Amino acid sequence: MQSTPSYFKMSSPPVQFESVSLSFGDRQILKEISYAFEADKITAILGKSGSGKTTLLQIINGIIQPKSGAVKLFGHAIDFNNIQSLRLQIGYVVQQVGLFPHMTIQSNIGLLGRIIKMSKHEIVARVKELAEIVQLPPSCLHQFPHQLSGGEQQRVGLCRAMFLNPPLLLMDEPFASLDYETKKSIYQHLQSIQQHEPRTVALVTHDWEEALTLADRFVWIKDGIIKERGDKSDLEKLKSIFLAEQ
Repeated sequence: MQSTPSYFKMSSPPVQFESVSLSFGDRQILKEISYAFEADKITAILGKSGSGKTTLLQIINGIIQPKSGAVKLFGHAIDFNNIQSLRLQIGYVVQQVGLFPHMTIQSNIGLLGRIIKMSKHEIVARVKELAEIVQLPPSCLHQFPHQLSGGEQQRVGLCRAMFLNPPLLLMDEPFASLDYETKKSIYQHLQSIQQHEPRTVALVTHDWEEALTLADRFVWIKDGIIKERGDKSDLEKLKSIFLAEQ
């Protein structure tokens, strides 16, 4: 694997929002958001639909530019005019996995490797490494997405997002459509990946139990502002309040 660019080897917070505000027309989506994500930890971004959770991820990934304030990745302000090179260092996982139906699982996982012109040997080795971490059988690699279960497809999506070993992983309600037993299995795979390759993870979810299971830290967004923030122990104390507002 290629080494991570020096851009991402700084002591600054991996992601830092400084008084970020955003509005669409008369509707204010985010209001003076200031928050620093902790390195190599999973931070859950909690809140009900429309609270501004997904908007935070879209700003980090350069899809949306805030109206005011600053967003820094590893100490550098996001250059919204040169976003493509940055995105190669950010993994993104969404609810609809978005696998290419005409490509095998191996080809889906190794897509970014071909884009940056890694050798075939490097691509095959990295696909195998990731598949072993998430316990995808070797036989799956030569199948097509429609031949896999929903849980298996989500594991493929995780592998693809982490193919280049990005220092930052954005996850937008990736497990929302899965049944409870499948979710529990996927949680274990994500935790296994985090143990093998620690990275900063921003996980958008409205599921309190999911946040408590996976997250080291959390930020609770309500009506575009941060209502609460803290670690796992703080989150446990907020269960009744959080569930009552969903």
